[in-house]
Amino acid sequence: MRILFDIAHPAHVHFFKNPARILLDRGHDILFTSREKDIALDLLDELGIEHKPISSLNKKGNLIGFATELIKRDFALLKIANKFKPDVMAAIGGTFISHVGILNRAKSLVFYDTENATLQNAITYPFASCVIVPNCYKSWLPKNRHIRYSGYHELSYLHPNYFTADLKLAEKNGLSRFQSNFLLRLVSWQANHDIGEQGWTKELLSSLINYLKSQGKVIISAEGELPPEFEHLRYQGKASELHHVMAFCRLFIGESATMASESAVMGIPAIYAANTGRGYTDEQESLYGLVKNIRELNWEQLESAITNILKQPPHYWSQAAEKLLKNTVDVSEFTANCIEQFPKTLNNFKV
Repeated sequence: MRILFDIAHPAHVHFFKNPARILLDRGHDILFTSREKDIALDLLDELGIEHKPISSLNKKGNLIGFATELIKRDFALLKIANKFKPDVMAAIGGTFISHVGILNRAKSLVFYDTENATLQNAITYPFASCVIVPNCYKSWLPKNRHIRYSGYHELSYLHPNYFTADLKLAEKNGLSRFQSNFLLRLVSWQANHDIGEQGWTKELLSSLINYLKSQGKVIISAEGELPPEFEHLRYQGKASELHHVMAFCRLFIGESATMASESAVMGIPAIYAANTGRGYTDEQESLYGLVKNIRELNWEQLESAITNILKQPPHYWSQAAEKLLKNTVDVSEFTANCIEQFPKTLNNFKV
């Protein structure tokens, strides 16, 4: 079987790297196409994954910019797909593969977990061969062309079957062994599901940093520029090794739902502070208490959440993570089997 993975975001690299290796080991031919977004290309290179870059992030952050990139990338991907002739194409979000699949008759499997990407989903789901989502996904899905599973995207690469945190690597990349470490994440707000949204104010960021600095070391992972006075706190390590740092932090706080979920599945408490929510972080809060979702971006709410989390002993979080793992599947194995067995997948894996 010939399989094409389309990468549009750094998190997509992590999600597909283990399923791709499983499929390679089973004798299938694999091709990665990529998009210049944040550190996506760096991650692919650091992990030794060969790929074909075919577009870059629309930096205008508006509908015209997204439409322009959509048209250009659709044509570029179609050209590559016509040459590679994939039997199946897989992607997170999947807008481009769903369109190209209609034109070249390749099966398009869309893995997704973001409900508020309403525009993207509207121009993707009707064309996809199948949409595959976690059980906690709350939005609409195409009838008879979707699959649900027990898990989260982040378990595809952070499940104990595939990831073991390395303290030496964490220290090499900036972790302090002798004090508590706090990881902050600031996003660029340029994704299609970010249209109309805004991030933290400088005042909120300043209050947060000043408070956490009194408790330990602050590390900031940021997609864009930081205020000059905070630039020295920016994460300077390898992009592919950030998860080793995350795994030894006392707390994650950020605008990224993905990184909040990454922390949660590793047993690190997380605060996801953004105007819009996600089904998976809501579930990780309601079932396991590993994520605190904050919709009103003010210091009082953040301070209260931080204080409550820091009161808990370490074993509280490790026990919550154990419960999470017992209730979820090996997402890499599940993903590889979905791709390999499609279209039987629709009957074999329906939940």
